[in-house]
Amino acid sequence: YGHSNQLRQARAMGDYLIVGVHTDEEIAKHKGPPVFTQEERYKMVQAIKWVDEIAPGAPYVTTLETLDKYSCDFCVHGDDITLTVDGKDTYEEVKTAGRYRECKRTQGVSTTDLVGRMLLMTKAHHSNIDEDLDYRKHTDNFGKGPKGHSPWTGVSQFLQTSQKIIQFASGKEPQPGDTIIYVAGAFDLFHVGHVDFLEKVHQLAEKPYIIAGLHFDQEVNRYKGKNYPIMNIHERTLSVLACRYVSEVVIGAPYAVTADLLDHFRVTLVCHGMTEVVPDKDGSDPYEEPKQRGIFRLVDSGSNLTTDLIVQRIIKNRLEFEARNQKKEAKELAVLEAMRRLEEEKH
Repeated sequence: YGHSNQLRQARAMGDYLIVGVHTDEEIAKHKGPPVFTQEERYKMVQAIKWVDEIAPGAPYVTTLETLDKYSCDFCVHGDDITLTVDGKDTYEEVKTAGRYRECKRTQGVSTTDLVGRMLLMTKAHHSNIDEDLDYRKHTDNFGKGPKGHSPWTGVSQFLQTSQKIIQFASGKEPQPGDTIIYVAGAFDLFHVGHVDFLEKVHQLAEKPYIIAGLHFDQEVNRYKGKNYPIMNIHERTLSVLACRYVSEVVIGAPYAVTADLLDHFRVTLVCHGMTEVVPDKDGSDPYEEPKQRGIFRLVDSGSNLTTDLIVQRIIKNRLEFEARNQKKEAKELAVLEAMRRLEEEKH
């Protein structure tokens, strides 16, 4: 949702947004192993509602040639810094030409931080407490290099505001003739498996209005165990709202799909993926009501990607990711130091 927020800001600066997505090879060379494959990333980016088009296989260094190739007036990047493998600013050329704009980085989230949460697999990140030393220790190897602390990869608590939700929300009410479809789940680490599922659900009607019910953290933890969800309810809300197939989100939806909920939203169809449905606390089927009404449907997303699989990918490459994060931080600190020296020389 940090990336989505960046794309939202970029789109607001112009009329048409083209997003360049790097290949796995480019990322491995400059940053370390990617979490998702390029095909998965192309699909994910395309599913974000502010994106008009993607440019697959975009070069890591953005040049004027690339901007001209796609008839772009300018390019946008966050106010953090990106460096090539040999420490050069990847946006130097377009900055010099005056075809560069900047948007604000989303406070309180980074890929580095999410990777840290996944490697940790404890429950510490669900509470705002700092007492859990094991967690503190681990975030320390994660967001920090040998010494010092980079403002870009360093992690702060994500703070949800109503303003941020409004910026992400579509604000569209269901129209007469819309098919109101309800789907529910954790939607944790919003990924291409979710996108495939929502796209399939979206294709079930001519005018679909999809409402996604997101379960509270404690509820997700009850049926998923371990330290799920990796992302808290606020983070999951923004991630799902950024998807072009979703019209509305119920924050903290009840686990059982009740008659009240169906009537309140005038739901015509309730869909669930092929993943297991864990019974409610009392052992009952959470989808009993929609099944009785004959409006329940199983939808095969055709994707086998799950949040669990993503966590496994991270753990498998654990050492590479830890090295990647420390290298990134060290590079950023070196740049900060150089910037500080330049400032001193000026004075």
